[in-house]
Amino acid sequence: MDDEQKKQQEDWLNSRKHRLPSFTEVLSRRTRPPVDLFMFYLFLQREGAEDILDFWLDVQQHENLCRAYFKDVRKSGRTIKEDWPQYWDFARRRGSIYGTVVGLQPGAPKRSTTSTADLLSDQEKQALAATSDERHGGEHSTSPPSRTPGFEKERIASASPPTADYDPPRSTTPFSLSGRTPTFFMRRASRAPTIIPRSAAITRMDLIASAERIFYRYLCPPNTVNSPENHEIYLPPALRIHSFPLNSTQEPKTQNELNLLAQIPDMFHAQKEYCFRAMEQDAFPRFLRAKAFGNLTPLSALVRLVVGLIVLWIGLAVGFSLIFLDVQPKSKRFFLFLPFTFAILFLISHQYELDPILVFFGQSESTPFRTLTIREPYVKKLLLGRAVWVTTLVALCSTALTLIFWAVPGHRL
Repeated sequence: MDDEQKKQQEDWLNSRKHRLPSFTEVLSRRTRPPVDLFMFYLFLQREGAEDILDFWLDVQQHENLCRAYFKDVRKSGRTIKEDWPQYWDFARRRGSIYGTVVGLQPGAPKRSTTSTADLLSDQEKQALAATSDERHGGEHSTSPPSRTPGFEKERIASASPPTADYDPPRSTTPFSLSGRTPTFFMRRASRAPTIIPRSAAITRMDLIASAERIFYRYLCPPNTVNSPENHEIYLPPALRIHSFPLNSTQEPKTQNELNLLAQIPDMFHAQKEYCFRAMEQDAFPRFLRAKAFGNLTPLSALVRLVVGLIVLWIGLAVGFSLIFLDVQPKSKRFFLFLPFTFAILFLISHQYELDPILVFFGQSESTPFRTLTIREPYVKKLLLGRAVWVTTLVALCSTALTLIFWAVPGHRL
């Protein structure tokens, strides 16, 4: 079995050398900078759209917490049917994403929601089910981190369970904003950690508290709750949850409350899948284009454009001065190569959003003018190829412009 695992790991690593990572691999922290989860979060943060990723991560943490509860019950020698009969009945009738954990038979119905069925075609349902099975194939401890400067790194790790077959290299970028100067593009770390201290066994009240925090943080309209932590995300009408009838401070007692409690473990799964698909189809392709084919942030590229235009204006002014003042010898005009080279380098770097000098040093910008090392093999290969092309283009343009100004005969006005 060990040989099979090693072979699977080697095959996975070899395949990664010839392709870009998938969105599932990024979310499960199987990628390295500059296409890891930390960089994706910063990318969304620049666009003001990080709430959807926060929601996905917190629901994943909530589901991991529920898995840990079910595992604790089974380790105690009790079955889920004995411990939580309402949930058992709900899972048998409607299906559940925790089927294998709670001991349902393989033939038990898959969890289905009318809202999801309304949104997806048959082929999309099959692809979505396959993606979901892949992401939930492994288990992970839900022992939560404390609210420390480095808690984001642990939070992402706990929200993304590794697979059982192999454990590929994890991202080495700390998912934390500690020790960095806050900027407009880094105005805060994730505002929405769903953390349940595990100083004691997980209880159903912990599951209610976890779900309640997620609801009031992401799904409750801002005008219904006065809290700075409330940042409602967009969901289609069919997936919106308009109320949370349970209370984390009062244990459910009535039959209706117990039936509602049975829905807590699967409560946000359809919304989570919608957010996954939204990020995968919209933000993630743009993220790959920005980080796998370039290494500059938009602000840094804009600064290069401004500096490039200024340096080009200086070079042209000096060049025309040498021509119309007929400065001798003409070989002095070759010094124009320096301003022309820097100007064209900055202008082409802005156009391609790629700085070849940074690439040759193995660096990519995470935030404006702050870099980290490129560690993803295929991305490094792509960026090196584009850096060579940009360097060649800069050299050709600079040489051509310098020779033109050198060849023009001097004429003193």
